[in-house]
Amino acid sequence: MTKTIDGLMYLNMLRGGAGNLGANRTAVNDLNVFPIPDGDTGDNMYMTINAGASKTAESPLLGEVAMHAAREMLLGARGNSGVILSRIFAGIGKGLESEQKADTARFIYALQQGVKEAYRAVSTPVEGTILTVYREAVEYATRRNADSFEALFDDLLTELAASLERTPDLLDVLKNAGVVDSGGAGFVYIAEGMKAALAGLEFGAEAAGTAHPKSVNLDAFTEDSELEYGYCTEFLLRLQRSKIDIDGFDLNAFIGWLNSVGDSVVAFREGTIVKGHVHTMKPGDILNHCQQYGEFLTTKIENMTLQHNEAHGSTGFKPKNSKPKKPYGIVTVAAGEGLKEIFTSLGVDAVVDGGQCMNPSAQDMLDAYEAVGAETIYVFPNNSNIVMTAEQAAEMTQNTDIRIIKTKTVGEGYAAISMFDITVGDTDAVTAYLNEIIEGVVTGIVSVASRDVEGAVEVVKGDYIGFVGDDIYVDEPTPEQAMLGLCEKLRAGSYDVMLILAGENADAEKAAQMYETLKQQYRRTEIIMLQGDQPIYDYIMILE
Repeated sequence: MTKTIDGLMYLNMLRGGAGNLGANRTAVNDLNVFPIPDGDTGDNMYMTINAGASKTAESPLLGEVAMHAAREMLLGARGNSGVILSRIFAGIGKGLESEQKADTARFIYALQQGVKEAYRAVSTPVEGTILTVYREAVEYATRRNADSFEALFDDLLTELAASLERTPDLLDVLKNAGVVDSGGAGFVYIAEGMKAALAGLEFGAEAAGTAHPKSVNLDAFTEDSELEYGYCTEFLLRLQRSKIDIDGFDLNAFIGWLNSVGDSVVAFREGTIVKGHVHTMKPGDILNHCQQYGEFLTTKIENMTLQHNEAHGSTGFKPKNSKPKKPYGIVTVAAGEGLKEIFTSLGVDAVVDGGQCMNPSAQDMLDAYEAVGAETIYVFPNNSNIVMTAEQAAEMTQNTDIRIIKTKTVGEGYAAISMFDITVGDTDAVTAYLNEIIEGVVTGIVSVASRDVEGAVEVVKGDYIGFVGDDIYVDEPTPEQAMLGLCEKLRAGSYDVMLILAGENADAEKAAQMYETLKQQYRRTEIIMLQGDQPIYDYIMILE
């Protein structure tokens, strides 16, 4: 029986959790409360935990591993479920950060910190979700107080399963769909994988983005290359009493210095450990400066010019003052080449690739904020599952005022960006103006039904449904008929403007015929049809 775990064992447990979830993420995706093929909870949770499992260096020091894994999950978090999962492991990391090893009592304490951190991360916690499933399992394990990790995970899994089965009783949307909470189900798979790792079991290829370091193409940076993008420099620094007054260490001043010599600064302190990330042309200067405060636990320096040449997509480092910050910038999220071009034509500075079923990570959003280089950035997530990720990235951004306009649909984002007016007043006034715009927008969507549903509108698998938010209005055999029916239900003729975005699977000839029909039916409404090329949704209709 395992009485204590160290950093190596904890990392193997994370890998086991990621591997088991990876093997079952389709099953989690399918626990989708809405009958269209856009479930992505399993993918989001897998990519979040795998960021920690695959990018954390092996070390016997438990606290070091736990904190490093938590930070990688923070940057890799995708979707609401991924953000919550990253906060759970951030709390666990904080509970373990000063430990070389931990017994079950200490690990239970760390699990409790995970509960607190996860609930703090959500402005309005909803019970019947992963929050409830995780919290109730930790409370049960706390009462049981097992003295071995095998028994502890038996207790956790017992209550995780029981709590998961109760989620439909707490959320009508789950009961009506006949499913349990997908985020809670994902965590069950993670816990199962973590327990299996205690017994030395592995979960195949997806478990590991683990043991094999990524290969580096040395020919991508030759003797004739120029260092254009600098170095990505990361470190864990243990503050030393022999060097400084630890209680008087000024983290803000430390961050200020990093910003003066580099870019893309992320730094935080946990106890006597400072975690730092900076893009710089001279990593040696960074390390020499930091060593006056303590000694390094880990360091990592990567040539970003080499990374860029290998098309890893790094925004890179540009020397200070090479491009002064402009007053404001706009970042939005979209999927589909046509839709991206539309947003760019409206003056958007950076369009992050993503949307339903392909949520961007916190690192993706962070890179976009940094690339824009503005004093104030207005962000339009265009999906309720991306808002928390955008906010998490905003918290990690230094010296920029990030304003998240909580657009939940492409329609809201399009309307707000198309009417963007910086002259309405100061930043607060612009934010209020944009929020007012999105309140008057209706976004209708047409997509294929992934399963049968009984309700006010009987949905047949394979038919096309027209819906707004969670309300289904029509079920028809073709996407064009569904769009025409949805327009009728929404009284589209009462609006001034109707913008239709045709998806990547829309038939061009049939779409053109539908457009002509709509123009005849709604003569007083300005109707515009554009090629959005968005996946999943055959048509997106924006009514203003």
